[in-house]
Amino acid sequence: MFYTSTMRAEYREEPCKVALNRVKGMAFNWSLNPYMGCVHQCTFCYVRAFELRADRPFDDRYGTSIRVKTNVVEVLRRELSKPTWEHEAVTIGAATDPYQPAEGRYRLTRGCIEALRDHANPLGIITRGPLIVRDVDVLAEAARRAEVSVTFSIPTVDEEVWRRTEPGTAHPRQRLRALKTLVDAGVKASVGMAPILPGISDRPEQLEEVVRAAREAGACGVWSNLLFLRPGTREHFLEALARDYPEQLDRYEQLYARRAYLGAENAKPIKAQVAELSRRHGIRDRRRKPIVPEPEAEQLELAL
Repeated sequence: MFYTSTMRAEYREEPCKVALNRVKGMAFNWSLNPYMGCVHQCTFCYVRAFELRADRPFDDRYGTSIRVKTNVVEVLRRELSKPTWEHEAVTIGAATDPYQPAEGRYRLTRGCIEALRDHANPLGIITRGPLIVRDVDVLAEAARRAEVSVTFSIPTVDEEVWRRTEPGTAHPRQRLRALKTLVDAGVKASVGMAPILPGISDRPEQLEEVVRAAREAGACGVWSNLLFLRPGTREHFLEALARDYPEQLDRYEQLYARRAYLGAENAKPIKAQVAELSRRHGIRDRRRKPIVPEPEAEQLELAL
């Protein structure tokens, strides 16, 4: 065990039995999480709902104890080598940030990217961690063998909102600088504006500031989603809301009274606004030298 200097998180080194997890209800089928738990302490983190279902702490204790899957790279290589594995895309970071501070010591995320590279397996990464720039070399190598994409979670660049809702994360501008580093190296990197918080980070000027900053950094794309509050996330977020934005509490209790997701009448206009801003600011893949998978060598047939 060791402790961070900022929040005294306990790190538990524990082996895992499986590395790849089948996912349902998301935009990808397979996920990979080198760590369990996250020190970012985001008030809106949807993983808290998973922790509640697993009968683990989802309140302020979440993120104070991080499981480090010490053998995850070896297990991943074994799973990728199975004849039944069909080389489906794998998303790293669906239930943790793979580039939280522990990665600086353990380098498990880098090891997993190397394993996926060696098997020419498509991969995606979701992160708030600028540490990813350390791995630009292996990401570029992986991108030459299979599709690689990185999404930086940047729901806002508003200083006050960031400090209150993402207290343990790197500054959004640091994430944008990391994105630029990857794009300049030819790696496909985009911005995920999620979650947008009604009444807190959804003003037109706030949305445009993120899109403009993404454009300046060279983002290949921008997508958005609004906050959803499942049990576990709901309790913690509303508690933080009462502390930091008490004037918004009644509104949220009404918006999310009997549902975890906002209705289309609330969500669609904001998503449409982000899409229009992206179009207006010319968000698209503008990499000067995009790295793409090399074509497979043709199998020659011998004439009989």
